[in-house]
Amino acid sequence: MKQSLFALSLVLFSSATSAAVIESDLCVYGGTSGGMAAAVQGARMGKSVVLAEPGRHLGGMTSGGLSAVDIGDPRSVGGIAREYFTKLAATVGVTLAWDKPFTSKGGGPATGGAYAIEPHKAEQVFDGMAKEAGVNVLREARLVEVKKHGTRITELVMENGDVVRASMFIDCTYEGDLMAKAGLSYTIMREGNAKYGETYNGIHYTEKYQPRTGHLMPGETGRVLGGQGVWDRDFPLDPYVVKGDPKSGLLPLINEGEPGTQGDPAPGVQAYCFRLCLTTNPENMIPITPPSDYDPKRYELVARFIEACVANGDDMDLRWFSKHDALPNDKWDFNTATFGGNLPGASWAWPEASYAQREKIAKEHEGYHRGLLHFLATDVRVPEKVRKDMQRFGLPKDEFTDNGGWPHQIYVREARRMVSDFVMTEHHTFGRQTAPKSVGLGSYGTDTHEIRRIVKNGVVAREGKTSTGRDGAPPYAIGYDAIIPKLSECENLLVTFALSASHTAFSSIRMEPVFMCTSQSAATAACQAIDDGVSVQDVDYVKLKPRLEKAGQVLVWNK
Repeated sequence: MKQSLFALSLVLFSSATSAAVIESDLCVYGGTSGGMAAAVQGARMGKSVVLAEPGRHLGGMTSGGLSAVDIGDPRSVGGIAREYFTKLAATVGVTLAWDKPFTSKGGGPATGGAYAIEPHKAEQVFDGMAKEAGVNVLREARLVEVKKHGTRITELVMENGDVVRASMFIDCTYEGDLMAKAGLSYTIMREGNAKYGETYNGIHYTEKYQPRTGHLMPGETGRVLGGQGVWDRDFPLDPYVVKGDPKSGLLPLINEGEPGTQGDPAPGVQAYCFRLCLTTNPENMIPITPPSDYDPKRYELVARFIEACVANGDDMDLRWFSKHDALPNDKWDFNTATFGGNLPGASWAWPEASYAQREKIAKEHEGYHRGLLHFLATDVRVPEKVRKDMQRFGLPKDEFTDNGGWPHQIYVREARRMVSDFVMTEHHTFGRQTAPKSVGLGSYGTDTHEIRRIVKNGVVAREGKTSTGRDGAPPYAIGYDAIIPKLSECENLLVTFALSASHTAFSSIRMEPVFMCTSQSAATAACQAIDDGVSVQDVDYVKLKPRLEKAGQVLVWNK
């Protein structure tokens, strides 16, 4: 029963400002997939819950275009995440087998049908779960201030003057915005390999064997899917406006700067993009228009990539630029490839940017992506096969209807990361060490999208990219201490996406199903802290663990 003073969600109005004061037991900031899992879990445990979302939609990337999600091993996914995907699959008559690995088809992600779903249906499931649980959802709640008494957060102040007060708070934003405004320690640096004795951290260049050529070309990296179509392939491309002439300047889409030394610490976050939902149904199609400042010269590097592929004898199709997986009703989930939606370097300012600045960064990514798709559909330098394939697609009228068919959520692959007393590293994600006090399992390889597209040894190189494969190590524990701050900094906040992890460990942990699991566990811990009258650091894990298991969480891998 929600009968206590804090358990009553009271909305008061100040005569001076007309701003609302909302009180609850638990405040979850960020209506992402993880935020939804946390809010629903808190409500199911009998607490009053406010879910404050700075945008207009719930679900984050999971309803924002990521329609072919990478789950890893489904047997590692439990609780509300499993419930959600089961509900989602049921909307198209699919029954999921969670007791065995999903199978991959045609080089696509091994989702087993768990997530070949239209984005609007994903959002409907999220909305329905929040309503059913009795979660108080605040939309367009943009955070401007966090007030604290000592090490305890007392209230959040929004742009419109609204105030949210609670006993416990969970930061479920991709950016760690609540964490940062609360004064917690965090980083946006790649630490470098020396700090934690890692292999994939800091500045990173990868060289891989190319079975198609039988040898590795200088500066070349790449990946072949099932020996068939290549969707992520590099060649030693000339980076200069006039080939061979550094004085002519760099081409667009190449970052300035020195290549640096492998393994050294460095700034920069993974490249962002939009995961597009496109349709081939003319009756449900909005044409993909280029930006008003479209200039084909911006895509000269793409043209050189095409030239290299053709010279190598590649039978190019659209998958060279965007891996795309089929969805119901003539729709497709478009992922990025060597020259797809990713825009390396343009994401660097996002973590610390204001809401207005983030809107500009998102528009920059959208303009680049629109221009690229227009280039692929119309430019005579693009093989006819690719042009005709691209011309089949458009934006669906019935998706993202308040944004012209374009996704409302940019893919924030990495932003701030909390630095707490315990840090998840690649030693944990590769199974060399076990994190104590498990609150969920990660089960994906180290997957870092490029951070810079830079000149190295006179050719274009993709710096920062790592890929250890979808399987990687067996599922591994994510420790409770990685989602709580230092006690000296805050006693009533948990952080679930921007958790305490090294850059390379985060590159494995960052998957949406994992985010949902850690967030549900955070809400369970927050409710226990409220009941026991303790800080999040003093939550009794011996008592917490059976509660997590009762809620369906998978905490130990013993398959």
